[in-house]
Amino acid sequence: MSRQLSKDTGAELAVRRLLHAAGLRYRVEYPVPGMARRRIDVAFPRAKVAVLIDGCFWHGCPVHATHPRANADWWRQKLDRNMARDVETTEHLRAQGWEVLRFWEHESPRHVADEVRRVVMRRRSEGGQWGI
Repeated sequence: MSRQLSKDTGAELAVRRLLHAAGLRYRVEYPVPGMARRRIDVAFPRAKVAVLIDGCFWHGCPVHATHPRANADWWRQKLDRNMARDVETTEHLRAQGWEVLRFWEHESPRHVADEVRRVVMRRRSEGGQWGI
């Protein structure tokens, strides 16, 4: 497990490259306001847009998740806690006025970047309430 990337994964880097090429500037590994030890993969703090790119194994992708057979009970609890933490983080951010975009690592980086760009531009055009 120590060799598993928790940040700067291939999926994150691909999306970030496309966002940067589109002229969007963002923060990486941005702390979740009010929640210790939790981070937003790609954040647009002024527009309050949080982008989280979840790994299929660690976050329970309904299409690609696998379930280890060795020490199965421990793994099931671990992965269930990860998914519960995802829900808690999303709800917390939304309660603070953030728009939360969650994507799976297997989704097309182009699709993800296009969706993020659309939402960020919409939030910026609504900008009066955020002082953008």
